[in-house]
Amino acid sequence: MDCLCEIIQCLVALAVAALIVVLLIAHLTAGMVDLKRHEKEKFFLTAAGEKEPFPSLHDPSSLEMSVVVPAYNEELRMPVMMEEALEYLENRRKQQPLFTYEVIVVNDGSKDKTTEVALQYTRQFGADKVRVLTLVKNRGKGGAVRMRSLFRTFLMYGFHFLVWFFCVRGIKDTQCGFKLFTREAALKTFSSLHVERWAFDVELLYIAQCFKIPVAEVAVNWTEIEGSKLVPVWSWLQMGRDLLFIRLRYITGAWKLESPRKTD
Repeated sequence: MDCLCEIIQCLVALAVAALIVVLLIAHLTAGMVDLKRHEKEKFFLTAAGEKEPFPSLHDPSSLEMSVVVPAYNEELRMPVMMEEALEYLENRRKQQPLFTYEVIVVNDGSKDKTTEVALQYTRQFGADKVRVLTLVKNRGKGGAVRMRSLFRTFLMYGFHFLVWFFCVRGIKDTQCGFKLFTREAALKTFSSLHVERWAFDVELLYIAQCFKIPVAEVAVNWTEIEGSKLVPVWSWLQMGRDLLFIRLRYITGAWKLESPRKTD
């Protein structure tokens, strides 16, 4: 019995020590997230190839809708999405003359011709409707695709459990890439965002719930185009790590919720 008690005490001590180490790592590495923008990322190219400053969420609103399209090596898949999206937006504009929009393609450090393909739509529709932001280096984008094998399904459900346990409750699919924000909600959530890769959706929703921003899930028709850049096993492991750090960094105060200044 004494031996069993000693074993239990050792296990508890190891668990406490491991928790302390994880807390220290989460806290000490919180400031290592690079949120600075490169000077080149502050401009977009017009149809004539001239540089213009990129608008900010902090600027007064001038459009009814902004569609942000994260893209990494998407020269082949982008035309399908862009043509369908722009057709819908243009038809809506014809039906509602006061409706205004912009599509912002964010080239996430692609190595292919993603920027060149996107700029074709800038030339076709104008830089007031299609703007291309090319990031100097790949920063990553949150999102997930449906997994089919047993192992991938296990990882997916494991990830959803971790999301529920650590960060966000009441949302069935945090990783859906189709999210709609009001300008005020976008300003509040993105001003506090730290995670840049696959788990960024979870942090966004975590921030939204902390600010008590209403969140609703609405069914839409979604067509998955082959060619996702998600690497199954590694991406899930990376997301699991990020989920743990999101929770720990906020509860320890390493990350704080920002209160953005009001805009008109």
